[in-house]
Amino acid sequence: MTTPPETEAPDRPVRDPGAQPERTRLAWRRTTLTFAVSVGLALRTVVAGDTGPLALTGVALAALAWLAFLVVAHRRIQELGTRETPRALRTGEMRATLACVLLLVAVGVMLL
Repeated sequence: MTTPPETEAPDRPVRDPGAQPERTRLAWRRTTLTFAVSVGLALRTVVAGDTGPLALTGVALAALAWLAFLVVAHRRIQELGTRETPRALRTGEMRATLACVLLLVAVGVMLL
């Protein structure tokens, strides 16, 4: 006689411990790298072009936004690696991420 497989509680879905957490960590890393490259290209545009101090201030703010994004991404990557079931992104973290990305977009539009 075989033993029936253990069932999970109906309110808690079974988490696949496969490649999904690794893909999510890699996505955070790629986004952080893309952000850094974008800030670097914006800085290059300011240094090489005839832009005013407002553009340099915008790039400095974008660099600070990248650092803030880096902190959020690093915390998220660490959590994905340590927990079996990671928690959802908190509202404050989500707002900080959105603010950082929108600031980078604003600097990009300003430099066009």
